[in-house]
Amino acid sequence: MGKINTCLKSVFTVFNIFFAIVGGIIIGLALLAEFSTSIQGGENLTGRTTGLFVLYIGGAVTLLIAVLGAYGAHTESKCSLVMFLVCMVLGCLVMLRYAIPAAVIRPQLEGMMEEQFRQYLPLDQSTDNIKNMANNFQKNFHCCGLFSHSDWNEIPDSCLCDEEEQEEGECQNIGYSDFMLQRSIYSKTCFPIIMYYALFAVDITIGVVFTLAILALFGMILSSIMIHQIRYTNQPTILLTVPTIFSPQPPKYEELHNPPPY
Repeated sequence: MGKINTCLKSVFTVFNIFFAIVGGIIIGLALLAEFSTSIQGGENLTGRTTGLFVLYIGGAVTLLIAVLGAYGAHTESKCSLVMFLVCMVLGCLVMLRYAIPAAVIRPQLEGMMEEQFRQYLPLDQSTDNIKNMANNFQKNFHCCGLFSHSDWNEIPDSCLCDEEEQEEGECQNIGYSDFMLQRSIYSKTCFPIIMYYALFAVDITIGVVFTLAILALFGMILSSIMIHQIRYTNQPTILLTVPTIFSPQPPKYEELHNPPPY
């Protein structure tokens, strides 16, 4: 007979399968982010490599921990379960360490990004990497400039609309060359679009991190119960007896009688 309760082992196995799926999703998100940023010309984006590395490592570690937990439950290995418990404790602390500050900073993110992006203006005088990313973003998302088309001293071709887009009302006409000629450029600016995707990414990240923290806490509880069952499985059973307070013997009666008269 196993040392761990069968129902508990089944629940823990399902938990580790779900935990492994989460790890696979994290790796999938990293691949998707790498592919999308490569298309958008973000190969040289600051922090891109570090972010992708963290996602890949986090997904791989999650998968390994899930395998460790499933192995420990299947073989009823106390050592594996203890290692799993330690990983869950550390993982929960790390997740909370990054999730709570991220949730606090989120309302301030738009102001911080706006301040950072305004340092790149005018875009013509920025670095080649920034100009290439701006041009690729404008071309793919049909916008012009970060905050206004005046962010460019000379409006690039990536801002220009074609006839079909003009008919759809996505463009505006501006004058150039002493206002004698006009150009049709995208009317939308790029910063609101960037903020939409940035906040979406932050919300997803916060949700994933808090989910992992809750899963880690649940894993801590389950693994602790199983370790307890393995540790005390061979301990002799102690029978509890109710002490006898009252004696079962019948009460003794003393006959009282009057002495006979003389």
